[in-house]
Amino acid sequence: MDNFTKKASSILLFLYLILSIFPVRAQYQNKKPKLIVGIIVDQMRQEYLYRFGRRFSQNGFNRLINQGYSFKNAHFNYAPTYTGPGHASVYTGSTPAYHGIIANDWYNRFSGEDVYCVFDKSTKPIGKNENGKKASPHRLLTTTIGDELRLGTQQRSKVIGVSIKDRGAVLPAGHMGTAYWYDYSVGTFMSSDHYMESLPKWVRNFNQQDLSGKYLKQDWRTLYPMESYTASGPDDSPYESAPKGKEKPTFPYKLKKLRKENGDYGLLPHTPYGNRFVTDMALATIDNEALGKDEYSDLLAISYSSTDIIGHAFGPNSVEIEDTYLRLDQEIERLLLHLDKTVGTDNYVLFLTADHAVAEVPQRLIDAKIPAGYFSQKELRTSLNGYLSKTHGKGDWVENISNLQVFLNRKLIREKNVDLKQVQEQVSEYLLDIDGVINAYPAHEIAAMNYDHAGPKGILVRGYHQKRSGDVLIAFAPSWFSSSSHKGTTHGSVYAYDTHVPLLWYGAGIPKGQSTRYRAITDIVPTLSILLQTTFPNGCTGKPIEELLGY
Repeated sequence: MDNFTKKASSILLFLYLILSIFPVRAQYQNKKPKLIVGIIVDQMRQEYLYRFGRRFSQNGFNRLINQGYSFKNAHFNYAPTYTGPGHASVYTGSTPAYHGIIANDWYNRFSGEDVYCVFDKSTKPIGKNENGKKASPHRLLTTTIGDELRLGTQQRSKVIGVSIKDRGAVLPAGHMGTAYWYDYSVGTFMSSDHYMESLPKWVRNFNQQDLSGKYLKQDWRTLYPMESYTASGPDDSPYESAPKGKEKPTFPYKLKKLRKENGDYGLLPHTPYGNRFVTDMALATIDNEALGKDEYSDLLAISYSSTDIIGHAFGPNSVEIEDTYLRLDQEIERLLLHLDKTVGTDNYVLFLTADHAVAEVPQRLIDAKIPAGYFSQKELRTSLNGYLSKTHGKGDWVENISNLQVFLNRKLIREKNVDLKQVQEQVSEYLLDIDGVINAYPAHEIAAMNYDHAGPKGILVRGYHQKRSGDVLIAFAPSWFSSSSHKGTTHGSVYAYDTHVPLLWYGAGIPKGQSTRYRAITDIVPTLSILLQTTFPNGCTGKPIEELLGY
């Protein structure tokens, strides 16, 4: 065989191999996962994967990182960064500008009252407690990936949300799914008649086990010797809040003794056992609802809330938060092993992210001579009202200040024949003289901006809903926030410490790899839509993630 023939044969062999591979790949990509599992870890920083990762097992978080795809530069692309908007944005592929969940609670200028993102007085609580929370997704203005999945399969697909927090279950489940959340008063999972007339028998049986009561009979002690918690500060820290009935925020926490003064069953979410209880319910849901067992893809949305509740009280530098994540790693492992066994590793796709991250305790930064601070929204309202009364005449010019937004008394402005835009601009200029305020934007300026505007302004634009948001949007300097206590921490800002979260993908067809390319959290849903071969949610603004789809 001459050289020309040899080269031609090699080329033909190469082309044959390429052509034989691509049809298989295309065919595999057309295979829809039988189950999507979405995990939101409330208040989780990307940085926790680095700081605590060396102590994670190989079968929990590290399995997702090492055997799946990790995006190290994923961010929420709007503010305020809170739980309600976070869950809504992840599952709609949109932001508050479209889906309308602008905060956990917000001021309704039309009714003159504060509203909660999932409270629905027209619903009836379903569960053990007749006085439980009334909730539905009626304030969510767009569809979710679960809604589109249900619509596309003529409601044959199952979509279920499970969380301690009602908003952590309701918003991911969408309008057409089913949501279960924790009833703080009796320690069981409940729902509302938006979803069902009564709890399924399997949920009633699950509740009868009183797992929450059994967990509250235990102590919360560190998993490992205290001296091994070198990724945290000292256990006895001045920047942490102790529960009622305990002088210092130090281990161990004797839950049996603390129950009475801390809401009885309401104490559970303040411990890592709250996360374990959610895993218990998630596993029971997989089994009893036979998720991933037929030709119609299902979706299970799991939200771990105790990380947020513990994080608020103790802060990101606490032994309590490190121990909580070490224990959560065990829950992720337990969930993955159960999915392997019941659904099969080739049949499910899982993603893990957060609804927001968290700030360092400002007082800790102040003591370290790093710029940070506190302000009072109540005092701000008083001083601003005084300024406007001197400028335009006596009156209650400010109706509300919340979520770093000023709501003006538009009725009074009309009565005084004052230009609304002028007042918005005057308020913005006045606020710049307040300690800690770095920017203040009139709402008419934000409303006129393009949705894709870059930088902090763009983050505010995407969080601004013209009918629900305020008249002036405030941006405080980094590590400034409103609080009457200098212990514990919070979140909500435009800054990376609040927007930067994990984004891990794992499962059938998901390649191994990692990326430092910027990814908006709104890109999750369009990617799922392509995997599930369904319509994008009707308010979706995200873009599919090419690294996961192979093109």
